[in-house]
Parts: sequence; C-alpha cells; structure tokens
Amino acid sequence: MSSSPESDLPHDGTPLTAFPSPDLPSPLPQSPVLRAAYRAKAAANELAPLPRTPKDEALLAIADALVVRTREILEANAEDVERAREAGTSESTIDRLTLNRERVAAIAADVRHVAGLPDPVGEVVRGSTLPNGLDLRQVRVPLGVVGIIYEARPNVTVDASALCLKSGNAVLLRGSSSAYSSNRKLVEVLRDAVGGAGLPADCIQLVPGETRDSVTELMRARGMVDVLIPRGGAALIRNVVENSTVPVIETGTGNCHVYVDAETDLAMAVEILVNSKASRPSVCNAAETLLVHKDVADAFVPLALEALAEAGVTVHADDRVLAYAEESKATVVPATVEDWETEYLSYDIAAGIVDSLEAAVAHIRLWSSGHTEAIVTTSQAAARRFTQLVDATTVAVNASTRFTDGGQFGFGAEIGISTQKLHARGPMGLPELTSTKYIVTGDGHVR
Repeated sequence: MSSSPESDLPHDGTPLTAFPSPDLPSPLPQSPVLRAAYRAKAAANELAPLPRTPKDEALLAIADALVVRTREILEANAEDVERAREAGTSESTIDRLTLNRERVAAIAADVRHVAGLPDPVGEVVRGSTLPNGLDLRQVRVPLGVVGIIYEARPNVTVDASALCLKSGNAVLLRGSSSAYSSNRKLVEVLRDAVGGAGLPADCIQLVPGETRDSVTELMRARGMVDVLIPRGGAALIRNVVENSTVPVIETGTGNCHVYVDAETDLAMAVEILVNSKASRPSVCNAAETLLVHKDVADAFVPLALEALAEAGVTVHADDRVLAYAEESKATVVPATVEDWETEYLSYDIAAGIVDSLEAAVAHIRLWSSGHTEAIVTTSQAAARRFTQLVDATTVAVNASTRFTDGGQFGFGAEIGISTQKLHARGPMGLPELTSTKYIVTGDGHVR
C-alpha cells in the first residue's frame, strides 16, 4: 500500500474520479491542497465504518514506529531548531519546537494510551421507542475530514493524527514552516505505519506547500474539509476564524489567573503559583496573572516574590505589589495595561492585589481568555462562589492551572483546548471529534 502523498489512487486501485460526490469536483482538482483534501475525503469514507480493532492496531503500529525511528525524527527536528536559533526565535517558541528522546517516547506513550481508550464511534448518545413504535437512536459518527492549522508544535502532528484516526476521521495537517522538517518526517513515519497496518495512508496527510496560500486554500475547502481546528497564538486563531469558509472549532489563548483568597494555606498557594507559572511557561495552561486578596497580602506577597525569584520569573506588578518589591530578590517591574491582557508564554507574570473575591472575579471577567482560572482557598464558601461566578473552560480549586490538559483529564492526547461554547469546550478528546446522526427503524411506518 503506497504512502505517497501524491498518489491519485485509492487503495483498491480505482481512480478517485470514479467516485463522484456532490461535494467534490470532477475531474480531480489541479490544486495540490484540494487534491490532498480529495484523497482525505476518500480515506475518511473508508475509516468511518471500521470497528475499533483495526484502528487500534494502526495506532500501536504508529507508537512502535515513533520509537524505532526516533533517530530520524530527532535529526529532522534538529534542522528546524537550528534554523529557529539562527532566525533569533524566542526561547519559549524553541522549547515548543524541540523534540528529544524523552519527548518522543512520551508522544508514543500518548498514542498507546489513545489506543486503549473507548472508541466513541457508534456510541448511542440517546435512544427511545416513540409512541408510534419507531425505534430512534442518536449515535456518534466521525466528523469526516479534520484540518489542523498549528504553529511550532511538532507533537501536535502526532497527537492530532492519533485522535483523528481513533475517532474515524482523516486529518490534514498544516503546521508552521518553522517545524516543516519535523512535521514532514513525522507524517512519513505515521503514514508508513498506518499503511503497513492495512489502513489508507491518506487518512494522514501534510498539506502541500509552505506559503500562506496553502493555508488560505485549506480554509476555503468547504465541502471537502468538514472542520478546521486552529492551534496557536491569537493572530493565527483570529485569521482562521475570520477568514475560513470551513466550519471552525476555535481553540483559544491562555491568559490564565491564580487568585489567592483571604482564607488560604500559604504554603499550598506558593506551590500552586510556582507550578502554574514556571513548570512549563510556554504552554497555554500556564498562569499569566496572580491576584492576591488584600487581607493576606502582607503574609503572602513576600513569599510569592521570593519563590518566583527562585524560579526566574519576572513580576509585572501593580502599585500595591510594587510596595513589597524593595526588600525582595525578585525582578519586579511596573505593570502596564497591556500586561493584564498578555499571554506571556515566558518567565513573566502580572501581579496585583484586589480588595475582595468579587474584585478578583471582575478582573478575570475583564481580562481572561476563558481558558483556566484557579482559586487557592480554605473557605468552601469562597470556592463555591468563585466557581459559580467565573466563566472559563476550567475552574480549578486548590489545584494548578497546568492540569487543564487532555492527558491529565484522562482523555488521551488532546486535539486542542476549545474556548468557545458551541460543539466542544475545554480539552477536546475523542468524543469531541465526532458528530451524531439519527437512525430511525420502523416496520412499514408511514406518516
């Protein structure tokens, strides 16, 4: 079975033009992007009716191939990292771009985990026998062809492919040019593994082209691509949402807050703050703002500044926090309006003191991206009030913001974290990559 992305034949050897569809042009389109979408549509049709076993076998083959071919993957990744450093790319972006043996092994482990998850396809969401005797079932079905537009995160190439394959979808991957060598090698490894397991290799494809024209074509491939999921910075997401004619599931930026309440465990609050900010600052679930209740500021702020200093974090402080900076080792600078809205993705955090829980909520409502918001408190009443008032995909009580993650939630490797409210919200696992259809069974029923 060929894994060539340029093949114009489905795997039984019949030309694609022999499969007419009202959604697809005939003859085969000349655009390389549309040709890839055409092949993905054919592959999605093959995947949709498959039972769980062949999909799981293909996923396990992918995991094994990632481990066996780690050296090839790292060599390709090293090319991208070298180009990024020569271009003066920020360290946070280089961190997201970089692969090593441990990260590849972790990605492979995530794929195996996805293989062990329940298959959502065919699940009955609801069903009943109607008063007229008709049997009605609403069942999960694949979305079809899923396009992913993402930035310098080569792990997304594997995560998205694994989740789409498990849920019966074909995937079109459009990563950034900065990760082109890594993505090209990873897709080669994935396609070889899938094809070797007997499934259509065209269910995983790298979108041809490295220019913005290919992105535009993918966004306009309505009828061939069923949904687009952008993953990256605010500018990328805005571009896709505003210019795509293909339906979009919007993943959002992570301007996440940690609020330390008047009643709190100081040691726990410090630990949660440092973990939320500094365990991996380049990811969307990292905290970007600290808010402290005024009643605990004298006790907590000096401890927080010391801990953030040890973690190498620069604090962008309001006037009330600045008052504590003189006796601190921390690097503290005055906060500007822009600091409250910034997703730093670096060792920086904005910090302010608020007069009440309600004031913290008001600040969060004004500046939050709706990703993850955390409260650290020993008061059940405060925790309950915070969770009621804060509108975000995830509200954490006495827990790090870093837990907002498909793997941490037990979903397997996520396709993204949706900050919108239609179809999916929060970490998107397998069920979020399905739609539903109704199956109505009668016995000669007429209306």
